[in-house]
Amino acid sequence: MKEQFTTNVINLKSYNISEADKIIVMYSKEKGIIRAVAKGIKKTTSKLGGRMDLLVANKLMLNKGNNLDTICQAEALNTFYKLRCDMNKLFYSMYCAEIVSNFGIENDPNSEEIFNLFYTFLETISNASKKEQIMLCVIKFQLKIMEITGYSIQLLSCIRCNKTVDNKDELFFSCEQGGILCAHCADNINKKIKIPFKIAEFLNTLLKSNFTTATQYDNVVTEKICTACINLLKDYIEYYSPKRFKTSQILESIR
Repeated sequence: MKEQFTTNVINLKSYNISEADKIIVMYSKEKGIIRAVAKGIKKTTSKLGGRMDLLVANKLMLNKGNNLDTICQAEALNTFYKLRCDMNKLFYSMYCAEIVSNFGIENDPNSEEIFNLFYTFLETISNASKKEQIMLCVIKFQLKIMEITGYSIQLLSCIRCNKTVDNKDELFFSCEQGGILCAHCADNINKKIKIPFKIAEFLNTLLKSNFTTATQYDNVVTEKICTACINLLKDYIEYYSPKRFKTSQILESIR
């Protein structure tokens, strides 16, 4: 008898492998990245149906395989249906799903923390009512996923000399260095961009706050500031990503 196991997952992407079957790539609360075959999923009679759609959270029962597991049963935990009613929500969620896919690993020691973060992100962005709220969710996710995976950004002190910075300092941001640089330390760094202290302070507040906790910026931040921050963090994430991003062009289409 084949060994079976159950796990909670969020669907990230899928591949066709035959006329009827697909491989579903998922992030599991217990196991990190897993890939499994959904047999007969493309048939109208499939019992798995829409539960295998992207950005759906399921409780799965799987048969353990030598190379690939096989999905036996799926119980939907959350379809995040409001994502599919708003192109901004959907495209940003697809981008964040690719971050999870690129940085997630099999048997990830951080699997529960990443799963809970991604689930909370999808639930929060689903219920957002304004574009600024949607973009704030994305910024928080970008910051926190990088912190969990070991690439946290240093924002209120110089990454090289460790001097605490304030609004009197001229500041620069370097992807390669991993955070903020004071003017002195930025002198011999080629790839850097100037960044206002207020932006660094804003990003640090979001990084340190609970994902669902409102901050002093929630009702005053502008779409322009959010766009600048998402772009800054997108460049940082792509710099450290082990895989090339495919959703960058999608983000450009919703600006």
